Amino acid sequence: MSSAPLEARFGMMELNNWTIFSLLDREFAAQIRLACVFGNLGNEALLVTRDDEVFALGSNGAGCLGQGDMHSSLQPKQIEPLCYKKVVGFAYGSGPHVLAYTESGELYSWGHNGYCQLGNGSTNQGLSPTLIQNSLTGRKVVSVACGSHHSMCLTSDGDIFSWGQNNCGQIGSGSTTNQSTPRKVSAPFNGRKVIAVTCGQTSSMAVLENGEVYGWGYNGNGQLGLGNNINQLTPCRVTALQGIVITSVVCGYAHTLAVSDEGALYAWGANSYGQLGTGNKANSCTPIKVGDDLGRIVEVAATHYNHISAAITQDSRCYMWGQCRGQSVVGPTETPFTSLHDVFACFATPSVTYIPMETEVTSGPSVHDSLRMAFDDSTTSDVQFLVDNKNIHAHKAVLKIRCEHFRSMFQEHWEEGSIEGCIDIRHFTYPVYRAFLKYLYTDEVDLPPEDAIGLLDLANSYCEQQLKRRCERIIKQGITVENVAMLYATAIKYQAKELEEFCFKFSLNHMTAVTQTEAFTKLDEGTVKDFIAKAAQSGAFKS
Repeated sequence: MSSAPLEARFGMMELNNWTIFSLLDREFAAQIRLACVFGNLGNEALLVTRDDEVFALGSNGAGCLGQGDMHSSLQPKQIEPLCYKKVVGFAYGSGPHVLAYTESGELYSWGHNGYCQLGNGSTNQGLSPTLIQNSLTGRKVVSVACGSHHSMCLTSDGDIFSWGQNNCGQIGSGSTTNQSTPRKVSAPFNGRKVIAVTCGQTSSMAVLENGEVYGWGYNGNGQLGLGNNINQLTPCRVTALQGIVITSVVCGYAHTLAVSDEGALYAWGANSYGQLGTGNKANSCTPIKVGDDLGRIVEVAATHYNHISAAITQDSRCYMWGQCRGQSVVGPTETPFTSLHDVFACFATPSVTYIPMETEVTSGPSVHDSLRMAFDDSTTSDVQFLVDNKNIHAHKAVLKIRCEHFRSMFQEHWEEGSIEGCIDIRHFTYPVYRAFLKYLYTDEVDLPPEDAIGLLDLANSYCEQQLKRRCERIIKQGITVENVAMLYATAIKYQAKELEEFCFKFSLNHMTAVTQTEAFTKLDEGTVKDFIAKAAQSGAFKS
């Protein structure tokens, strides 16, 4: 699987797909590292440059440009209170209001505040970013989320704080009284940490470290997934997902999507535009498994601003459904995109970013493009590799620049295995070795998970640590109950600690099924003993 689409679905894309950025100076645009589009018409934007300056442009609804006034602007204007604070993320309510948090965990808010959604203890509109303190003092914010008029943040210690409008219980306080400052959401999480939060228009969801999902707030369309349409004033567990380890949840205006650690997709809530992807327009108050024919899902996207859904699969195919440019698309429809952001730029109404995006602006052919075209080009190559009786053409200079192994190989005295400029490779397969050479030219890894194990072996042999980590990431996305034991042993063999830990945690979540697989029975005695001891220390066998 290519790493380029992977990077694309985490936000790498051109700004040109977003109309609001069409007037940006190219030199300025090239310096942007983070961008987001919001507003009820998709006509407001925030930008963070590589020099850590923060800018805003657009219509300035409710003062959301953070300039201290109500003036709109077609050109970026600096938000001075946020400059050089190392802003790493934003969230925006459709009220509208904005939250921004920094690398150090500080949280700022500004915009509409009629329902206390800025968390500053008042209902006064905020025209400039203001640091939120009170109960957050001493806490490190690591994630933020907004509904239409309520706000939430997640702290580094796994606690949720919420504030703002609470007419439906969306801040989870046990009442329907608006909350003017952040207050910790008390819930029966049994000491487990929260790892993710998300908001619908007037609802809230959270994912715990063990994969459980909780919801609270408005439930008129079944968007909490509780099997009923009753509003909830405190977090309630989505029991229909018991036994399924959920890793991510996103909310649309009134629907919810979730992905499990095995790449299964679940949907529930409002479906008047087909946003659940079930093939019809019937609401569902309990989670429904959808998209079985799509393959493994690795990321989904939705936002409370609209009724569109999108997903990317393990093999980098991008799908969308729901309200797509005014049309109701009732089932996942494949797109030519490689980024979820492209779906929202081109088909969402309004066109807003579902999360802030990292940006990349290109201007004509690049060095990267030139190297890509040079790979396996027989007209310019000066060395060949013979693998499984197939030739791969390359360039010694490129290989020496990119890889220590080849720097040693191409010393003048090195001749082993070389016949008239053709090097015979016998320890790796053609797909694996070709993928490795292509990686040196493109920085992409073009292999499916099942072949990435061979590439991990090569990366380990050639001491290519970055490639090794890339292989681990690809292998993670191919983990199943049937193969996790084999992958766990492979990770130990190649000293891939992060992959080893990932396989171990996956096995804990599916312990009974994993221990009954053929792959588990083939583990050597020492590995099994170490696994059982480690599982026992993690409490796997407690009654």
